[in-house]
Amino acid sequence: MTQSYVNSKNLLKFLLGSALGIVMFLVPIPQGDSFTTLLDFVKSFLKDLFGPSLNYILVAIIVGSAVLTVYDYLCKPDWIRKNHYLSKAFCSTPLYLVSKILGAVFVVMVVFKIGPEYVTSIDTGATMVDLCATLFCIVLGFSFFLPFLTDCGIMEFLGVLLKPVVRPLFHVPGRASIDLIASWFGASNAAVILTREQYMKGFYTKREAGYIMTNFSIVSIPFCLLIANTVGISNLFPPFYLCICVVGVLLAVIIARLPPISLLPDTYQEQAGKQINEDVPQQTSLMGYALESSCKRAESFQLKNVVSGGMEVLMGMYFDLIPIVISWGTIVLMIATYTPLFKWISYPMGLYLNLFGLEEAFAAAPATLIGFTDMFVPALMITGIASVKTKFVIGVLSLVQIIYMTEVGAIIIKSEIPLNLFKLFLVFMERTLIAIPLIVLFANLVL
Repeated sequence: MTQSYVNSKNLLKFLLGSALGIVMFLVPIPQGDSFTTLLDFVKSFLKDLFGPSLNYILVAIIVGSAVLTVYDYLCKPDWIRKNHYLSKAFCSTPLYLVSKILGAVFVVMVVFKIGPEYVTSIDTGATMVDLCATLFCIVLGFSFFLPFLTDCGIMEFLGVLLKPVVRPLFHVPGRASIDLIASWFGASNAAVILTREQYMKGFYTKREAGYIMTNFSIVSIPFCLLIANTVGISNLFPPFYLCICVVGVLLAVIIARLPPISLLPDTYQEQAGKQINEDVPQQTSLMGYALESSCKRAESFQLKNVVSGGMEVLMGMYFDLIPIVISWGTIVLMIATYTPLFKWISYPMGLYLNLFGLEEAFAAAPATLIGFTDMFVPALMITGIASVKTKFVIGVLSLVQIIYMTEVGAIIIKSEIPLNLFKLFLVFMERTLIAIPLIVLFANLVL
């Protein structure tokens, strides 16, 4: 290397900036019997701060997004089309235009309690409004802190150090370990948004980003504890969470080698191009190159970019993503709650569960598929099941399936990653079918 980027200024940027990002996203903070992160505290603070007015803020955002998207679609005004932030938020395809209009209709019906119960009930629209309120606070809380985690050098530093382990196991760069940690201690949708931003900046290929989103976005430890409490096996939480970790890692190793993930294009975002290099040059130590790479990244970090980058994330999430999440999520939950569709299509899963000797297999079968809609619904569906082993298996399964349409599925589809609804369902089924025998084997060993 002819030029060294390791100097006091870059080191300070790397150490102080990365420290702020790590404390915000990755450092586990004790909370009762479990752990959380500072980001989660900020999210809770913002929800309490806004209080009941948060729902009306959502109405203003989603209805405003629908109105401006319709206006842009019909009139194509220059003040939207030629503005970087506004064009990302309001320029839309017919599918997303209809989705935004539906989102506006649903949020008005739920917040003002008008219309049929199958839209406004706590099982459907009200759940999605609450989820989007949480997403609103998460995005507001992390948008202006995310650059400290991604742009100050810590991802380059860990990427170089962990590549010898992460690349052969998971076929992704070492920096993907940050996404995994952020998800496990924080929120899965935050980790998906982090991965999307890294792809847009040229640090992941389409295949790598798609793989990380569908395999590394495991829900946080507090939510795992909530599921264990809901199904009535909180006394088994240590083996319950250990099983989630072991099976999650095994699934990540396997899914990397299966289609449709393995068939995604291994190309970078076209405008950004490749912006990553974790290969250690000859005659350079691993630690030395990790430090050099991190300082090189830190040199380009400026506080003004934090503001502009944060605003871009905010505009995209608030006016483009949240309306889509609430419309698609409400429709999916209506199908799951008010139609027998999942009961009909889950009969083969009952046979599959029965093959491994699970008690009440056919009663638990719908819960194996309904996780595609939402991560919490399977736990609610098996509360009446008596078998502890069956509760253990379904509880773990619901947390390693990952592809929840209401939580991360809509975010993945709305990103530029070539994963449509059909491909996401294929990955979901792969994870489900492979995970069940692994979880049953683990349950037989510990129960």
